[in-house]
Amino acid sequence: MSKIEIDKKTIESLLPHREPMLLIDKLVNIVPLKSATAIMFVKKNSFYVQGHFPNQPVMPGVLIVEAFGQAAAALTAHGIDKKEYENKLVFLMGVDKARFRNPVIPDCELHLEIEAIRSHGRVWKYKGTAKVNGKRMADAEWSATIVDRK
Repeated sequence: MSKIEIDKKTIESLLPHREPMLLIDKLVNIVPLKSATAIMFVKKNSFYVQGHFPNQPVMPGVLIVEAFGQAAAALTAHGIDKKEYENKLVFLMGVDKARFRNPVIPDCELHLEIEAIRSHGRVWKYKGTAKVNGKRMADAEWSATIVDRK
């Protein structure tokens, strides 16, 4: 397994997302174009938990899926030739088999273990599992495509 790790500043160089929508904080255990673990610090003052739900905050499941997508896009962008990725974006195409098993409560470290299942041209398929302290919180499969920036 690779010891490659990228920080938030490097992630910002790979993705168009910015605060507050840049959800992942670092990418670790990277095996280029194959797998990685994204780390997301879920904080109680994050925009997405302040009203979801008052007095019992929970991270919305749809944002776990968004974080999966960001992690996969960063893994892909990090692994392909820089000239090939220049002026490109990774767009989510579809989500399959999403399951939310346990609520993600703020003030935790969410680990998003992702794997590229296959690629065909500009279309990629991934799967992932979200965990807190080793406990499975959610999992999903999704597809994405690499498109030209306009």
